[in-house]
Amino acid sequence: MTIKLGVPSKGRLMEKTFDWFGARGVSLSRSGSDREYAGKVEGVEGVELVLLSAGEIPRELSAGRIHLGVTGTDLVREKLGLWEQKVETLAELGFGGADLIIAVPACWPDVNTLDDLDAVSAAFRAEHGFRLRIATKYHRLVREFMRENGVADYQLVDSQGATEGTIKNMTAEAVADITSTGDTLRANHLKILSDGLVLKSQATLFRSRQAALSDNEREVLKVLIEQLDLES
Repeated sequence: MTIKLGVPSKGRLMEKTFDWFGARGVSLSRSGSDREYAGKVEGVEGVELVLLSAGEIPRELSAGRIHLGVTGTDLVREKLGLWEQKVETLAELGFGGADLIIAVPACWPDVNTLDDLDAVSAAFRAEHGFRLRIATKYHRLVREFMRENGVADYQLVDSQGATEGTIKNMTAEAVADITSTGDTLRANHLKILSDGLVLKSQATLFRSRQAALSDNEREVLKVLIEQLDLES
C-alpha cells in the first residue's frame, strides 16, 4: 500500500507544486505525455503521485481516496462543508495567491461598503420586484460571508464562465470572484467593496482526515512529513 498525493494536473499550479516539493528533496514528475495523468515520486519510498484537477482534489481528500493533496484554500472551503473535520492544513505553499472579493459597478458612486450594498439591495428589490443578483462560483463561501455581515436581500446566480462579464451581459448586478491583481475587474469597470474581502486563498498542502492508514502507510507519511520539514 502507498500514500497517495494528489497534485494539480497542469499549468502553473502543477509546476510550482513540483518546484516546492523538489526544493525539499522530493522529486515529482509527470509520466509520459501531457495527456497522461500519471506521475512518479522520487526521494521517499511508498508515495504515489495522483494528477487531478485542482477542483477534484478537495472531494478526493474528503472521500479518503487520497491521503494528501495540494489545492487552493478557496476550493477546499467552498466544496467541503465542515471542512476542518475532513481535512487538516499541513502547509501553505506561498504561491497561487488570490482573493475572493465582492465587486460592484464602478459607476455606483454611493456603494463602497457591505452596508451600502445592503441598502441598495433593498431598494433594488422594491423597484424591480426581484432580488439583486450576485454572480459567483463560490456559493457556500459568499452565502456565509453575507450572513455574517448582515446582507440579506440578494440572490446568488451561478457563473461558470467569465464572472466579470455578467454585469455587462445584464445577468447580474454584482460579482463575487477570485482576483490576484484586480486588473480584470477594472477592465470590466468594477470596483471591490472596501470591506468585501471574503477570503485570502493560496495553494495549500492538506491531509485527509478520512483516509484510512495502515501501520506501513502511517510510517511512510511520517517519513514524508519529516522530509518536507513539516510538523505532523
